[in-house]
Amino acid sequence: MRLGLEEEPPSSALASVVQHLPLELMDGVIRNLSNDDSVTDSQMLTAISRMIDWVSWPLGKNIDKWIIALLKGLAAVKKFSILIEVSLAKIEKVFSKLLYPIVRSAALSVLKYMLLTFQHSHEAFHLLLPHIPPMVASLLKEDSNSGSSCLEQLAELVHCMVFRFPGFPDLYEPIMEAIQDLHVPNEDRIKQLLGQDAWTSQKSELAGFYPRLMAKSDTGKIGLINLGNTCYVNSILQALFMASDFRHCVLRLTENNSQPLMTKLQWLFAFLELSQRPAISPENFLSASWTPWFSPGTQQDCSEYLKYLLDRLHEEEKTGARICRTLQQSRSPSPPEEAPSPSPTSVEKMFGGKIVTRIRCLRCLHVSSREEAFTDLSLAFPPPERCRRRRLGSVMLPAEEARAPAPGRRQRKHCITGDAPPSVWDLAGLASPGPGRPRGEQAQVQVRGAEEGEAPEEAVGADPREQERQEEEKGEKEQEKEAENEKEDDEPSPAPGARRDAAGQAGGPEGSRSVLDLVNYFLSPERLTAENRYYCEPCASLQDAEKAVELSQGPRYLILTLLRFAFDLRTMRRRKILDDVAIPLLLRLPLAGGRGEAYDLCSVVVHSGVSSESGHYYCYAREGTARPPPDRPEPENQWYLFNDTRVSFSSFESVSNVTSFFPKDTAYVLFYRQRPGEGPGPEPGSPRAWAEPTLHKDLMEAISKDNTLYLQEQEKEARSRAAYISALPASPHWGRGFDKDKDEDEGSPGGCNPAGGNGDDFHRLVF
Repeated sequence: MRLGLEEEPPSSALASVVQHLPLELMDGVIRNLSNDDSVTDSQMLTAISRMIDWVSWPLGKNIDKWIIALLKGLAAVKKFSILIEVSLAKIEKVFSKLLYPIVRSAALSVLKYMLLTFQHSHEAFHLLLPHIPPMVASLLKEDSNSGSSCLEQLAELVHCMVFRFPGFPDLYEPIMEAIQDLHVPNEDRIKQLLGQDAWTSQKSELAGFYPRLMAKSDTGKIGLINLGNTCYVNSILQALFMASDFRHCVLRLTENNSQPLMTKLQWLFAFLELSQRPAISPENFLSASWTPWFSPGTQQDCSEYLKYLLDRLHEEEKTGARICRTLQQSRSPSPPEEAPSPSPTSVEKMFGGKIVTRIRCLRCLHVSSREEAFTDLSLAFPPPERCRRRRLGSVMLPAEEARAPAPGRRQRKHCITGDAPPSVWDLAGLASPGPGRPRGEQAQVQVRGAEEGEAPEEAVGADPREQERQEEEKGEKEQEKEAENEKEDDEPSPAPGARRDAAGQAGGPEGSRSVLDLVNYFLSPERLTAENRYYCEPCASLQDAEKAVELSQGPRYLILTLLRFAFDLRTMRRRKILDDVAIPLLLRLPLAGGRGEAYDLCSVVVHSGVSSESGHYYCYAREGTARPPPDRPEPENQWYLFNDTRVSFSSFESVSNVTSFFPKDTAYVLFYRQRPGEGPGPEPGSPRAWAEPTLHKDLMEAISKDNTLYLQEQEKEARSRAAYISALPASPHWGRGFDKDKDEDEGSPGGCNPAGGNGDDFHRLVF
């Protein structure tokens, strides 16, 4: 039985010389070889590839130091093309040697250097993902000091890579389960390791070295290239693109229009719909929609960008419509007697809702009201005592969760679906109280219980003075609880994959929250006292008052932003609220007059990190229209995960459990789509909402031309890559199993990997 170890190292002219050189001379040798025209890149690639095969040689001394010195020398002279090819070709084989104690130490040293230097792309790390769980299981079964030490270092290395390349929860979940009981390094340790050996800090320096061909995603969806900390833009654009009604509205835009920003968005959406490329660049649209106060090249708040973008699109369409009306009136011989009311813009049709704010004076009970338009609702987190102990709504178990979880597997959260309370404040009785009902009586929130047959809570009247006394008692309790939690705030935030079982953290039922809790808190009355007192006109003085908000009109697409970034007065900086929030598939939004509208979840933008100025954004979304045709079934509710250039299939289960497995990955911006039949019907004479619009001629020609160009680029790159790969040595290739090497020559593993390719190294389209 072969052990997968070489009896003697491969021989080559360069390798035999390097073997006898002192380690301190290795760097100088590499520099000299790189300047020697007689030594080609292919020869150097062959030499380093064969030297890495020496890891399998148990009789060698300092083999790992020779290999690392050689790799450092190549990085010093910027031979990135050789480093990329040899890393991707050999990293799986090096990883496989961790199984054998006799060469484990050398293999682990080389593996750590390879991964910690390959930081421009996730491709090298993702090649190892299928092999990490079985390797962990094998090392645990070995039960030796050598195996335990290797396991701890491997777990630390995995946490570093997950920290460096976030946004792949579906891929990382199995490996995080495999190492969940091992030590989790803190963030300072992770940053220290990642900052040691990277080839270069300039990502652009590595962009053009023999690009590995990237195939279009099996999902048929197209990714967006990250232009340097622009994931906040990419995630929002993918969420807007998957909002089918809005996408169709944008694509129907005529060729001759007065909306330049909307036109650029139309081109972007059209390429996302019909391009043959795996990913396209949003550079043209980003430059046109750039938020003036954002700093280029730095991470920004995606919610802030979304607000600015929708406002720009809205104002642009309003201005264009006003100019068109003015021109029409100037051409008309006689102006119309009455100017027609302006029609709502596309943003208003899709995202516009209306909210009513009512303020009641607690002295004279006078109520003033004001109606305002909104495109998104910002939901604050309620204090802990405001969160109800029981879950609102009903619990829905997916088919795969109906069975008992496998032994040793971390149990997932259940998917939540439910209804929000139908009303928060009984405003009908304010002006004219009914018989037996005192003026000013406040109706509390009615909660639908999860258990079948549970009656809702009764509406209980309360005297204002009694309510004030209760509020004071609650304030004292809040201060006590804040003092108790100060120590918890000072603790370092958990690293990716860390368990959180304490109350108030993911996995703890005591502090768990739902989007329904946040909506309920948003709609609950607010007492205006002390410095926040309200000026009452009938009383002509400042008075204690009560403010309540009510939704008078629900939008077609409801955007909810969870206010996770709060300013900490102790540290004088913004901090992130890492609480896990259950996201319901169905949200029933309460409207004025006891009405309600049902909304289905369609997109979730996730923020990975602990600060609004750093981290990473990615997006879960699903396709579908609000009005499917009557002769066809409703579209399949397939979820997708958009992470810059990478697009993959996903599920609602992954959406629900992302924070449980990755504590820093939290839902931030939610898109809900109005359920079919809930809102107004399509406009008369408009195309069917579910039909894909026909694009105008210039746009179709541009897409067709670019698709042809992309095919030509593929052919050229394939020829160049085939010539380059032929220089790789024909060494035995490590098979998928960890127990043997294959004797036949299989060549290099090529560009296939679980991530679907490098994501950055291909020709970019900038339209």
